[in-house]
Amino acid sequence: MDKETFLELLLGVMERKDHWAWPAFTSGMVPKERLHLHFEQEYATYVRDFPVMVGRAYVQCPVAEVRRALAENLYEEETGGLAAGRPHPELFLEYARGLGMDLARFDKVRLLPAARRYRKFLDHAAQRSDWEIAAAVVTIFIEGTKNERGEIDATAPKRPPTPLDEHPLVKHYGLALKHLALTKAHRQVEGNHRGSAWQAVLTHVSEGTRQAVVSAMEEALGYWLSYRDDVAAACGIKRAPDGQPMLALKG
Repeated sequence: MDKETFLELLLGVMERKDHWAWPAFTSGMVPKERLHLHFEQEYATYVRDFPVMVGRAYVQCPVAEVRRALAENLYEEETGGLAAGRPHPELFLEYARGLGMDLARFDKVRLLPAARRYRKFLDHAAQRSDWEIAAAVVTIFIEGTKNERGEIDATAPKRPPTPLDEHPLVKHYGLALKHLALTKAHRQVEGNHRGSAWQAVLTHVSEGTRQAVVSAMEEALGYWLSYRDDVAAACGIKRAPDGQPMLALKG
């Protein structure tokens, strides 16, 4: 597999990282009293332990250039020392604090069935696979969005920046701007992280390993879509006949 084909296949995976129910979460459709389910599942599935996942990719990697990029990512995620000032998992909980959620619930989250499967896959990819798969799944798939093409192609659309006061949690749920610390941190560092992640994978994954990386990314997408299906159902959202999300539960 040549590098151009490899790139297009990876971008093809990321461009399908787009769940049908997401507009319900960005439009205020999800009832506020159910929104905590979404945050708890995100936190326990990957947010809380994301620095550990980056660290697992780091310790397996024999390429110094890639290790340095992973180390910088790990340092920011674990400490916030480059931009955020606090560990990113802690800043994630600021969303929940600002929305008046019970933070004690985040200490004992029970993962939904598809969330458990997705997390099991992530642990295997980060810890029990070759470094190339670990790096791709952790730094490209988990951190990335459907707009990844814009991170590596100056002519492609980038993820459109939303003014902080138009953030869905602010606009629809009354979150105070001071609780968007993680959003602000991501805007400071994610551009560099995205570029470094793609540079590492495209430059240092060998030709013979590229198909395995693509397969792992496809697998990640399948688990993620199922996970998001479960979260949508738990939050009272179902898919209408036209494919759009609709509220299935009142209150």
